[in-house]
Amino acid sequence: MNLEKYLAVINACRFCFMCRHLATLALVTAKEADTPRGHALIADRIRMNPAELATDDFIATLYQADLSGACRTHCVSSYDETGLVLALRADIAAAGLAPQPVQDLAQEFIHAQFTVDPGDSNLLYYPHPCVELHQPEIAAAFQKLAPAARTVSGGDCGKVLSILGFTPESKAVAARFRKAILAANAKTLVVSSPAAYDFLKTSGDLPGLDVKLTSEYLLEQPLGNATVAGKAAFIDSDFLRRYQTNDAPRRLLASLGVTATPFGTNAEESYACGEGSMPMIRLYPALVAKMAGRVAELAERHGIKTIITPSPYTKYALKLFAPQINVMALEEIAASAAR
Repeated sequence: MNLEKYLAVINACRFCFMCRHLATLALVTAKEADTPRGHALIADRIRMNPAELATDDFIATLYQADLSGACRTHCVSSYDETGLVLALRADIAAAGLAPQPVQDLAQEFIHAQFTVDPGDSNLLYYPHPCVELHQPEIAAAFQKLAPAARTVSGGDCGKVLSILGFTPESKAVAARFRKAILAANAKTLVVSSPAAYDFLKTSGDLPGLDVKLTSEYLLEQPLGNATVAGKAAFIDSDFLRRYQTNDAPRRLLASLGVTATPFGTNAEESYACGEGSMPMIRLYPALVAKMAGRVAELAERHGIKTIITPSPYTKYALKLFAPQINVMALEEIAASAAR
């Protein structure tokens, strides 16, 4: 079992309360099961009796985990509780025990096929389905700034399946994505989704290709100054500050002359509404609504009129469940500053 790779995490986290104040989902559900300690206690039960992997409540709790990485990042001993949950999901999926809605969702992504616009441009743009299906304005803004870019279409590159625990299927999709990208003979692949960026950086295997966030690419372009209505705050991507270390979005805002205060009550929490476990917006929308509601409450309390985020997922969650907030992506702000 993948679980056995994380025995040290189980032994440490099952009796530790130190990061529970950073457990994003637990802050809105008030359930101990939604904390790293709760996850480790479940894992310990399964370690002692593998048959308990089939326990419905355990499975549901593990698939509801937000995977923000906040607890892992700020753990004084760097225990990888996020990795533990992902390992348990992989064990559940491998055993054929994933809930039917999870299996049905996985089937939507397993057969993804990818195409690249014809042409000879060395610049490719992969907007990701979260942008294509729900926020085409983000892609339109980037394409305004990079009209020569060839678009990569076809679905998720394997990240969703990896989050759901379908590891072999994720690798197969990633291989098809890789084949399509490398056949395009480009030099740079630009992505809007931090989730896709994280996946391609860690699992993409794209030799000779420079994978960049849109923010990184736009920092290299001649842009003017932008303005944002009202008091603005910045909600960072969990994938960019918990999984990767990339501050290009903040640097881009500064280069555009935009002032945005850090969002929330402290710098350690996640306010990305479950971005780390992004399929949860389909599987458990009521939980995402609770996290978005907390963001809306804090925004009202602190007089925030505009939220800026590099995460299309976070923008989508807030537009769905907190539509009273004006949410802007970095690409949109940059497009308004184009010379």
